[in-house]
Amino acid sequence: MDSLIQLSYFVAAVLFILGLKRMSSPVTARGGIVWAGAGMLVATLVTFFWPGMHNYGWMTLAILIGGGLAWYTGKKVAMTDMPQMIAIYNGMGGGAAAAIAAVELLRGDFRSSSFQVLAVIGGVIGSVAFSGSMVAFAKLQGLIKRSLVFRNQQLINLAVFAGALVIGLVLMSQAQPGGSGVLLFFSLALLFGVLMTLPIGGADMPVVISLYNALTGLAVAFEGFVLGNAAMIIAGTVVGSAGTLLTQLMAKAMNRSLSNVLFSGFGSGEAGGGEAGPEGVMKEIDASDAAVMMAYANKVIIVPGYGMAVAQAQHKIWEFAQQLEKRGVTVKFAIHPVAGRMPGHMNVLLAEAGVPYDKIFDLEEINAEFPQADVALVIGANDVVNPVARSNPDSPIYGMPILDVDKAKNVICVKRGKGKGFSGIENALFFLDNTRMLYGDGQEVGSKLIAEVKQL
Repeated sequence: MDSLIQLSYFVAAVLFILGLKRMSSPVTARGGIVWAGAGMLVATLVTFFWPGMHNYGWMTLAILIGGGLAWYTGKKVAMTDMPQMIAIYNGMGGGAAAAIAAVELLRGDFRSSSFQVLAVIGGVIGSVAFSGSMVAFAKLQGLIKRSLVFRNQQLINLAVFAGALVIGLVLMSQAQPGGSGVLLFFSLALLFGVLMTLPIGGADMPVVISLYNALTGLAVAFEGFVLGNAAMIIAGTVVGSAGTLLTQLMAKAMNRSLSNVLFSGFGSGEAGGGEAGPEGVMKEIDASDAAVMMAYANKVIIVPGYGMAVAQAQHKIWEFAQQLEKRGVTVKFAIHPVAGRMPGHMNVLLAEAGVPYDKIFDLEEINAEFPQADVALVIGANDVVNPVARSNPDSPIYGMPILDVDKAKNVICVKRGKGKGFSGIENALFFLDNTRMLYGDGQEVGSKLIAEVKQL
């Protein structure tokens, strides 16, 4: 039976890896999710046959409740809330790893001292991932309205983390750790996750979520060693390595180090507070004139951002793009790597609306085409099209690769109001001579543009 279990875990691991590989392309991503899900099903079912396993009733009840809630929320969640959902589900993974560590520490029956060390390390990492992800969820959901910054914050955070490490070292040295020590250890680890995430601004949440995803995978891998579970080791390692790579890529896309993301407080609402605002005034355009400008253009590049997601305007924007194509206009979509509130957020929204993959281009592919574009239509994007990232060394986003929207012959920015972006930085693009502002809800604006083009 043991050989069959290990073989099943190997099959599950292969499915995890193949699923992850297929998720690297929008064309095969859906199938990749199914493959990875099949691997998880195999791993879950075979665990029921683990030698010495008991509490089958509780296990089954937990699976039914958790699976039922996940199915319901997964079907009901709006695309705009998908980042929050990912944050909270990722946090649950870290919390589960921490719970395993707590149980094993209280039990104290380790095969060797090295496994006790792994339990402590996995416990602290899983706890930080859990509490940090909960704060990230609250920020994205709007439950926490602003970032919390106070004096000596980093020193206090360091003291809390050091306290957790000291108690962790004590737990490692005890053959049978006491309940009070275990409770204090996890309390400090959870508190550190909260304190570390509170000062980070909402603009950095995609990177933070990716980092906590990597930490969750790492914690699961450590606890897999403690339990002697090959499936947990392989799955956790894959998730941890993939999350680490994604975190590095996203930080690079923002031209910032991970330490700067975690400890600078950028995007907290304080960033850019002392920066001089752009010169000039915002010039408004109505839907009729905007529609005429794009209907008689040769090339239009559409740049979606989180504002499009909030307005759920992706379907209307794609319908408008189709109307333009019927008139012979070349239409392309430009995606910035960190647009939205999670990696690939805009790609998912456009795919949901039915936009073909061959019309969606990333930053490196599309930037050279903006000077040839008659119109760049920006819908809800802000910091990722702000030209101060190229021109102003004093700006917090200086050096961040951006979409060269300002180089288009004409720019139309769809925006609900005149407020700043999520990072709190004024967008110089809105004040340029070739930019016009089209104010209104993205979905309503899309409907007006469609109606106007049909009348031409």
